[in-house]
Amino acid sequence: MYEEPRDPFADDPDHAVAPFEPELDEDDRADLLEDLHELELFEKVLHPQGYRGVVVDCDDCDEPHYFTWGLLQANLRGLLEANCAQVHEPAFDPDPAHYVTWDYARGFSDCWIMTHGEDGA
Repeated sequence: MYEEPRDPFADDPDHAVAPFEPELDEDDRADLLEDLHELELFEKVLHPQGYRGVVVDCDDCDEPHYFTWGLLQANLRGLLEANCAQVHEPAFDPDPAHYVTWDYARGFSDCWIMTHGEDGA
């Protein structure tokens, strides 16, 4: 079983505790399950093309964040199971050519389904 890494600031009395995260409602859970389903499809159709994951532009730091398929899937599952995202290390020196935006992945997957069908036949 996977265990979360220990918070490196857990013993620091000056470290602010994260605010309480509200429980997910049914709409939030449905949205996360839909995202997880889409992400699994994205990996199925884009990984063979050489893509490793999704790039997300961060509004907080104005930097792109690169998430591998597995990392993003684990984050979504963590949100569904424990109502919090897992702690993770950022991608080390990712090649931007191996990552796509969510919108690109959705468009590519939609075309792939139109061509190959839901089951990929």
